[in-house]
Order: sequence, then structure tokens, then C-alpha cells
Amino acid sequence: MKISELKDRRIIRRPTREFDEFGYRIYNSFEYDFPYNATYKGNERERLFAKLIDMLLFFLIFYFLFGNIAIMSFLYSIPCVIISGSICESYWGTTLGKSIFKIKVIDDFGNYPGLLLSLKRNFLCLANFWPVFIDYIPPINHTWEKEFTHLNFSMNLNNKICKTYIVKESKIAEIQELLKQDKPEDLLFLDRHRTDT
Repeated sequence: MKISELKDRRIIRRPTREFDEFGYRIYNSFEYDFPYNATYKGNERERLFAKLIDMLLFFLIFYFLFGNIAIMSFLYSIPCVIISGSICESYWGTTLGKSIFKIKVIDDFGNYPGLLLSLKRNFLCLANFWPVFIDYIPPINHTWEKEFTHLNFSMNLNNKICKTYIVKESKIAEIQELLKQDKPEDLLFLDRHRTDT
């Protein structure tokens, strides 16, 4: 089973125009299967700060130990972060910056990504720093609010391409348990068939 195949079943109640004998509105219940969300809300900011922490370490090494100018130290730190991040994520699922925020990287099977997948993911992280501008226009009755433009970074492109997930350390056990419990229906049919014969 893969994380991308996991489903989150939810019951959604929708009101009808009918009422019961006590005057309470009657609701219809519908079951929907939504894709399981392994990530958490607000991870973009933490990931950005984690990447900056990882870069700061190499920046300081190149700036103070090797005596390079600031811009060259910054440019040298980029490939070092990509390579070191790939190695660290494939062995421990995290880097120094990510460990501060208690976040880990896992692949579609719930394991730490392999070295090649992690290298591809870290190389594609350069595309994540493309700025995204979001305009906020308040509702008409919110006269006290002002319109503004919010700057955000699209930090999910590399994970979508590589089918990796950024999760909190505390959620890994839950994900691995779900991967063990959920089996495709074909496998369940095979298991029943084997027990019947």
C-alpha cells in the first residue's frame, strides 16, 4: 500500500428542506473518500526556515574558514546543501534544519527516500523558491480590513514530482500503521480465497 492510495473516509451531513415532528431539520448523510493528507498545514514556512538554517552552516564555513566573499559563500553553499541534504534524508529522513522543526521526509511507501530520489528531490527544491503572490480582498461587510498582497513560496513542487511527503515526526507511526492495515481489495480477495481453499 502507498500513501497516495490511502483514503480518508468522512461523513458529510447536508440539510434538507424537511423537518421532523419536533421541528428539527432533517439531514442527509453522505460518505466520501478523500485522499489522505500526510502533510500538515503551514509546513511551507518551516521548510523555508529549515533550508535557510542548513545553508547558514555552509555559508559560515565558506565565509570564515575559506575567506570567500559573501555572495560566493552563498553560491557555494547551495550545492553543498543539496548533496548533504540528500545524504541526510536518505539515512535519517531529516537534516539539521528539519530536525529543529521536528519534520521528516518520507517516500510513498512510508520509508526514508533513497539516495537518488532524495538527490532529485533536493535538486528540484530550487524551483520551490519561486515566489507566489496572493491578493487578499476582504468581504464587503469587513470595512476595517484592508486589501493586501501576500508573498508565499510554492514549497510543494519537488514533493509532487518525487512523491515524497513532509511530515511531523509524531505522525510517522500513524502513517506506518495505516499502511499496514489498509490492503487493496484484490489482496483481500486473495487472502479470503486462500483461507476458503
